[in-house]
Amino acid sequence: MNNKTQQKQHTVVPKKKSRQITQTNQSWGGRFKEPTDEFVKIFSASIFFDKILAPYDIQGSIAHATMLQEVGLLTKYEKNQIIKGLDKILNKIKTGEFEWSVTLEDVHMNIEAYLIKLIGDTGKKLHTGRSRNDQIATDIRLYLRDQVDDIIRKIKRLQLVLTNLAEREMSTIMPGFTHLQAAQPISFGHHMMAYFEMLARDVERLFDCRKRINSMPLGSAALAGTTYPIKRTRTAELLGFKRICLNSLDGVSDRDFAIEFLSIASIIMMHLSRFSEELILWSSTQFNFIELHDSFCTGSSIMPQKKNPDIPELVRGKTGRVYGNLTSLLTIMKSQPLAYNKDNQEDKEPLFDTVDTLKACLRVFADMIPTIQIKCDNMYNSTKQGYTTATDLADYLVNKGLPFRDAHTVVGKSVSYGIKHQKDLSELSLKELQIFDSRIENDVFKVLSLKGSLNARNHLGATSPNQVKQTIKIARKGLK
Repeated sequence: MNNKTQQKQHTVVPKKKSRQITQTNQSWGGRFKEPTDEFVKIFSASIFFDKILAPYDIQGSIAHATMLQEVGLLTKYEKNQIIKGLDKILNKIKTGEFEWSVTLEDVHMNIEAYLIKLIGDTGKKLHTGRSRNDQIATDIRLYLRDQVDDIIRKIKRLQLVLTNLAEREMSTIMPGFTHLQAAQPISFGHHMMAYFEMLARDVERLFDCRKRINSMPLGSAALAGTTYPIKRTRTAELLGFKRICLNSLDGVSDRDFAIEFLSIASIIMMHLSRFSEELILWSSTQFNFIELHDSFCTGSSIMPQKKNPDIPELVRGKTGRVYGNLTSLLTIMKSQPLAYNKDNQEDKEPLFDTVDTLKACLRVFADMIPTIQIKCDNMYNSTKQGYTTATDLADYLVNKGLPFRDAHTVVGKSVSYGIKHQKDLSELSLKELQIFDSRIENDVFKVLSLKGSLNARNHLGATSPNQVKQTIKIARKGLK
């Protein structure tokens, strides 16, 4: 199925209040004496955005018709007529020939009305044993199941890109930060693999969420089930659902799975936003650690020297948009009594927008990361400036028999001396270092070098190039 991003279409609201009335939607109009107000018709229609679900609506209808025939509620001829008609409609939708009607309100009634037009009264039998309530709940699950699979693929592509960059730069030394202050020397490759780990947890969350998405509400009907002898297990089998919603009230009104997805999407965007923030900082004149490729930056309309990191900034900004969508759906659901309410029509736009936003951000990141130019010398020189081997000196003294708290004090005094004389710890002479503790000997300079500091952290999960290499190997095995 073609699940390309579709632009949201906005309702055109008349400027003046209208009291025009026309024919009521025939799917439910029997109870009504008066036709629907024209403004209300536009205000309450969802076809502007829910037509994106058309392929899933048709997929669900084909499975439903197949089941109806198998339990004797349709003849084989009627089932074949319905399926052939639905296939024609799907083709018209894909080619852009299908005409959507606001009067018919939503994707379900547009498709059903056209089916009746194509095959006559047989098309009216398709709705036997179901409601638009369980139909839309099924459509959303089918849609989101596909989207989660695609998002996982996009995350894994980004993870592969990160392992490639980490492998290339596993020996590149940069300052590791806490409180945005230089703390200890780390490998740039190690830093990249931190984001790999974040994304790996995101993938785990998506797989877990998918289990709850993959539960079929179809057969719940409006809220209480149906009197027809339907076989829900067969419909679930045809649609690839692993579970069936076991309570019809919950089946039509549950949107927990969508809220859970939006929560996970918000976490993923938070991770991308943190990454964006670092790329923005690192590409600034003040840091000058990296240079983003021209194709992912823009200039200024007034300052010709500017090269702005617009793509990371946009991703950082879009994170707030996704957070807003999560809050929106939580708010929509918070006061609804069972079962289905019209409020639930408002669940789709936040969901669709989040899917499109997240997929676009993952794609642009995976395209951008391989093009980044790493300025190794600048990173190295910056690491030298922050007394980043101070902890190494403390560890050295501990290994010489000094308690850590005493070693911490000794090193603090050494750093203070270095600051006063504008020297890094590695630039202090042995005689100067021995002012603070006589245990210090010539072998200290191996510890105080940036490379020595990096290589000394040689255990699983640490920053030495050897361990980064092992981590990458494990990561790639997991991606396969």
